[in-house]
Amino acid sequence: MPLVRFDLIEGRSKEELKQLLDAAHEAMVEAFQVPERDRYQIVHQHPENEMIIEDTGLGFTRTNKMVIVSMTSRKRTEEQKQKFYQFLVRNLKENCGVAQEDVMVSITENGDADWSFGRGQAQFLSGDL
Repeated sequence: MPLVRFDLIEGRSKEELKQLLDAAHEAMVEAFQVPERDRYQIVHQHPENEMIIEDTGLGFTRTNKMVIVSMTSRKRTEEQKQKFYQFLVRNLKENCGVAQEDVMVSITENGDADWSFGRGQAQFLSGDL
């Protein structure tokens, strides 16, 4: 946990996808101090014409390497979130050649009762986690 979804323009190789997911996970471990095996990632790939991601007036030029990260997570501090954004763009640039302007993140927060990792139980509530 967190649950992280990646929306990408199709065309990356399996190796490139692995590098991207590894780089994002490393940023999450570093920023949120989650355990190494606390990893839940889902990739959605789209034809280029199915992703229109503009710049909200910031003057960014986006490329077909854009990465949209949608995260569902328990509450994180503003400092943790800002660290995650910084570590994520650093890692994606260094490990995957993704420009900082090509990374967009949205975080949705929820509570302990909103998670079940299996067995029909809410492990945060039961004390298993």
